[in-house]
Amino acid sequence: MSQVSMRQMLEAGVHFGHQTRYWNPKMGPFIFGHRNKIHIINLEKTVPLFQDALNFMSTLSANGGKVLFVGTKRAARDAVREEALRCGMPFVNHRWLGGMLTNFKTIRQSIKRLKDLEVMFESGGIERFNKKEALDLSRERDKLEQSLGGIKDMDGLPDAMFVIDVGHEKNAVTEANKLGIPVVGVVDTNNDPSKVDYVIPGNDDAIRAVRLYIAGTADAVLEGRDTAAGMVSGRETEFRDAPAGRDQAAS
Repeated sequence: MSQVSMRQMLEAGVHFGHQTRYWNPKMGPFIFGHRNKIHIINLEKTVPLFQDALNFMSTLSANGGKVLFVGTKRAARDAVREEALRCGMPFVNHRWLGGMLTNFKTIRQSIKRLKDLEVMFESGGIERFNKKEALDLSRERDKLEQSLGGIKDMDGLPDAMFVIDVGHEKNAVTEANKLGIPVVGVVDTNNDPSKVDYVIPGNDDAIRAVRLYIAGTADAVLEGRDTAAGMVSGRETEFRDAPAGRDQAAS
């Protein structure tokens, strides 16, 4: 099972919260103290909570579930895309579009438009348009790709959402809450953990910390999938090696 140690968290700066004057009192149980007017997060709380979150997402993946990775802030953008692609999960790493989950039917129409444009460019169909029209269509495709490219293969709503900075992604969290989709979220000392099902108390700004959470999540998803594949393979082996039934033995 994927694990992240306290040493790794310390080295990545997971324990550094925000300035004490910006704190959210609901994060009090996860705060160790403060140093130079900066809150220090209690990693003895973070380590097991992160492990719980990883176990949840690994089990979900083993059962064929989909985890939507969400991180649109600059510190998270690249890692969200890279790690989601690595583990084959959908992602949003640019602006969250209102209704991305709660109005998924309409979003699907935009995804279809994106796929139609991709086919048009790949097949050479774009050549029947004049230069200006082709440029406009190219810009439309690029805009749709930036907004929806990470979810264009998502057939339906995700089974869980993994979020970097629940304050920055409050609209995504609100939509997930409305639909009863479990939220796994990195929550810094200035944010509200009450809307998050699996709270990961930690620094949501430092790039090393952000990459640690995202890579750990991708590893957990992949391990869950491998576990499921191993179980299927084991059952097939047992079936092949099983003794012949009475009908077979009689013949």
